[in-house]
Amino acid sequence: MIERRAYARHKTFIKGRIYYNNRLASMDCIIRDATEHGARLECSENVTLPEAFELYVPNKDEYFHAQVKWRRGSNMGVAWRLENPDAPHGKTGRTDLALAERVAKLEDDVAALQQRLDACQDI
Repeated sequence: MIERRAYARHKTFIKGRIYYNNRLASMDCIIRDATEHGARLECSENVTLPEAFELYVPNKDEYFHAQVKWRRGSNMGVAWRLENPDAPHGKTGRTDLALAERVAKLEDDVAALQQRLDACQDI
């Protein structure tokens, strides 16, 4: 398989909510992997989404403005849009860093904690 991504993605399993149609419609999704420039989302194949929408990440309380780059079955690749209009409640996503860096740090922390736990079990 040929790798076409410009940036390495970090595997994730984060709940998200997609808002579209001027926030009159929404649906749940799973953020399956992410970079500082975009993500792969998994959502229902039964809903037709527009090419641009807002993605809310509840556990981070952040909003991202996404542009669809590709679709395959229930998966879609999105890029974070550079423009960042005011999001509801004054919250805006940090489109140039944010999610991927934070996820990578958390994954490193989990790995370090797992090593400590394994060391404790060996005692």
